[in-house]
Order: sequence, then C-alpha cells, then structure tokens
Amino acid sequence: MKLFESYHLGPISLKNRIVMAPMTRCRALDNIPNDLMATYYAQRASAGLLITEGTSPSPNGVGYARIPGIYSDAQIKGWKKVTEAVHRENGKIFIQLMHTGRVSHPDNMPEGTTVLAPSAVPLEGEMYTDQNGMQTYPLAKEMSLQDIETAKNEYVQAAKNAIEAGFDGVEPHGANGYLIDQFINPTTNQRKDTYGGSAANRNRFPLEVAQAVAEAIGADRTGIRLSPYGVFNGMGIFEGIDEAYFELTQGLSNLGLVYLHVVDHSALGAPEVPQQTKETMRKAFAGTFILSGGYDKERAEKDLENGKGDLVAFGRPLLANPDLPKRLEEGLELNEPDQNTFYTADETGYTDYSFA
Repeated sequence: MKLFESYHLGPISLKNRIVMAPMTRCRALDNIPNDLMATYYAQRASAGLLITEGTSPSPNGVGYARIPGIYSDAQIKGWKKVTEAVHRENGKIFIQLMHTGRVSHPDNMPEGTTVLAPSAVPLEGEMYTDQNGMQTYPLAKEMSLQDIETAKNEYVQAAKNAIEAGFDGVEPHGANGYLIDQFINPTTNQRKDTYGGSAANRNRFPLEVAQAVAEAIGADRTGIRLSPYGVFNGMGIFEGIDEAYFELTQGLSNLGLVYLHVVDHSALGAPEVPQQTKETMRKAFAGTFILSGGYDKERAEKDLENGKGDLVAFGRPLLANPDLPKRLEEGLELNEPDQNTFYTADETGYTDYSFA
C-alpha cells in the first residue's frame, strides 16, 4: 500500500507517507519545551514526518496558554531535547511556526508584548487564560510597515533557531485564522497599502515570509500550511477565493518550497474545501502535496492511489495512538482520543495512551 511506502521529501527520507498533523497541546510551561514533550513526540516517531504544534516565532506571536516558542535560548535548548529524542527513534520532524496575530490575549503573552494584526478588526468570542479563565479577545493593533518587517525577520530568526535546535525543516502556519492567514483574507485584512486590497497585495506577506525563510534555511527544508475556505477564528469565505489561492500557490511553487500542506476541516464541521480547489492547487504546486482532514486508512490510500496528494496528515488518531502506522498496517483497533485532556498541562491524555 502506498501509505506505508517510503518517500523522499526533498533531501529527507521518510519511512512512510503518514504525517503527524500539527496539534496544539499546551504542555510547554513558561512557553519552554520540556522532557514531557520530548517523550510525546518520540512516542509518535514511527510516522514518516512529525509536524509540531504551533510554535511562536516571537513574544508577540504567543496566543494560547502554555504554547511553546522558539525565540529564546531556553526554548532552543528545550526543542533540542525533542529533536534528539525523535531522531533517536529514526523519526523526522518539522516545526510549525505559528504567530497567532489577533487570536491572542495579554494574559497569555510575555510582558511588554502587543497583540498585532494586519488590521484592527474585532474577533468575537473568548480565549482561555490560566490566570483569569475565559477572557474576551482584545482589539489588535494594526501593524505598521515596520511591524510587518519586524514580524518577517522574526520568522527568519525562528527558522534559523529551529535548525540550530535540530529540526529537519520548518512549516510557517498560513492557515486557520492566524497571522499569515489574516493577511490573505479580506475579512481580516482591510489595509489600503501594498499589503492589502487586491489578492496580489494580500498574498504579499505570506510570499515574503516564505521566501525569507527559504533563503535562510533552504527551500528544500521549508513547507507551508494553508486553509482555503477555512472559517476558524472568525475567518470568512471571500469573493475570488479560488483565484487568490491559485495565485498564492503558484508563487509558493516558484519559491521551490518542499511541500504545501492543505487543511480541510470539514470533518469537524467546517465548510468543505471543493475538490476542484484542491486539484487546482495540486497542479499549481511543483513540490510535495500533503492532504489533511478527517482521514482514515482507506480514504488515505484511495487518495494517494488517485494522485490527489503525496502524503497524508493524521491528527487526533495519532494523538491517541502513538503507534498509529503499525495499527493501520496491521488492522488493529484504535484508541479513542479524550477531548477533555487535549489542552491540559500534564501527562494525562498526552503520553499515557497505550501502544498495541
């Protein structure tokens, strides 16, 4: 079966085509990766590629309670524990760089930081904080041109830090309503300058980030995640969406990025990404195409056989089944994930799921 075949991702050899999707787990106390996290990722190293939880490239990018960063020496040292543990298990691991933009609250951020976004557009709803429980989202500050330049530089430095920490590559998070996605989508980008208005202008920031990261660490170690038709974190489906994503995908392909990771959260109740949209993006992108969203073994194998993608990302099944590749290949029963422990702070529902 294709799902269990080896695959060459740029210079990296993967033992199978199963990818661990990035999943927020909130175990990084003081935003520093730790031994518990090293155990968690090493347990799942039988997947062909692990992509970490969203990791902030800067203090301003820290959105949720207890998410890791990669902007300090302590964080680099913490991530080294993780990469070394994964590599000891013959695994491969990319870090996802997630600047949350307006999806944040000062209670979750280090001192002296600012909630930033392309435009000062309110986000309805509340966010959990350890100090004060649920809190209303604050109105983000519209980024100046200097803020934009600083944010790009933060992605670059974070990518360099990731390579220093031993990662095999980097995935800027351009999906799910976080900073890069906020630039792409006119729901959140109402700028009148060269970073807003037309699709080409709204795509400028993601393309500039991708280019700068690729130049810093190599395009063959740089992927990106996108979520066309995504509505998470107050995003909207906008006029001209297919054309905008086609142009963005072409631009990313021209940069030579090693993979494009496309999110379809329709299995969780979000709008479905039209198959034509995925096919158009697949044709426009020359590198590896990663599918994700509610996959099981049969659907993954079918889509790989039909050439719809090259790799398939699994989220919750890999969360609850650290040995998922073995279980899928041998047809073994799967553990069910415990949603009550997704974002708690200890090993329960994290490193205590059973192996077959």
